[in-house]
Amino acid sequence: MVVATLVLYSLFAVIQHVQVLWGFIDPQASFWLTIYYLAGSLGFYLLLRTGWSARLSEDPSLLTWQLVHGIVAMTWSYAITGPARGAVLAIVVLLLTYGMFNLRAQVARKLALFTFGLLGGTMLLMSQFEPVRYPPRIEVVHLAFFVIVLLGVSELSTRMGRLRERLSRQKQELEASLMQIRQLATLDEITGLVNRRHITSLLQSEVSRLQRSKQIVSVALLDLDHFKRVNDQYGHDAGDIVLKAFADAARSSLRNLDVLGRWGGEEFLLMMPDTAWDEAMYCIERMHANLAKVSFDSIAPGLRITFSAGLSSCRAGDRWEDVIKQADAAMYRAKAMGRNCTVRG
Repeated sequence: MVVATLVLYSLFAVIQHVQVLWGFIDPQASFWLTIYYLAGSLGFYLLLRTGWSARLSEDPSLLTWQLVHGIVAMTWSYAITGPARGAVLAIVVLLLTYGMFNLRAQVARKLALFTFGLLGGTMLLMSQFEPVRYPPRIEVVHLAFFVIVLLGVSELSTRMGRLRERLSRQKQELEASLMQIRQLATLDEITGLVNRRHITSLLQSEVSRLQRSKQIVSVALLDLDHFKRVNDQYGHDAGDIVLKAFADAARSSLRNLDVLGRWGGEEFLLMMPDTAWDEAMYCIERMHANLAKVSFDSIAPGLRITFSAGLSSCRAGDRWEDVIKQADAAMYRAKAMGRNCTVRG
């Protein structure tokens, strides 16, 4: 806005100079007014460019103060323009209209009241001290029309404020809906972990990153032992409780960069970026230990849940599908070895 304002003030200065040449405005008065609005506009430009505006006000654009500056400049122009002063009122209305579309309704109304007081007082003073150039009856007419405009602007500001509030609420509701849709698209409903599609996408991205970083990604497939037995004996609600408890215990064992997702049924895929074998094994052992602490007495007294894990690694040039196959094969070897253990692929 500031650059556009500088351009508009420059055009206004040209028109004002023409009025000086035609004898409408006193040259000295025109000079000081020009200095005021050009210097002020340049000051706003510098405050915005240097970032100082953000330190001085909650509104980094300083819009309210720019409009106040413009209204003072136009009121000053009205006081010195003489016969052509009626045209200045159009610019004042333009400023108020701009404020109506960009300020809160309460601020816009205060700005309108400020304008009425400043411009009305100027009309009164000029009609008293220069009645020839500013006939009182003409000033009354100007003020009456201006009051009508202010009332209209105030009403429109109120409506615009309500419209902005409604749009803001709709935006917030839309963002909340989009967030919910995004969660539904990426998260598993029961465990709150990422779903198969999302963790596959993350794994693909991580494998692509390996081509540049030359690091290693450890991948593990985890399967809850005898989970079908839990479902068959205690029902699917009990199975959901087990899935949730496992997810909570596993999350508490992971680092921020690790990602655990539900692969399907009672299977889970764990991706551990930049993680070597020994670190990955230590992470899975923490998961075993944390799950062993969880009580499932609410389902059946003494019930304990364990999992079997197959661990593989992915390096630059490997296909992520092959890495998962290796982990899957290792997981089945872990089950064959008695379950509740981890086998490297």
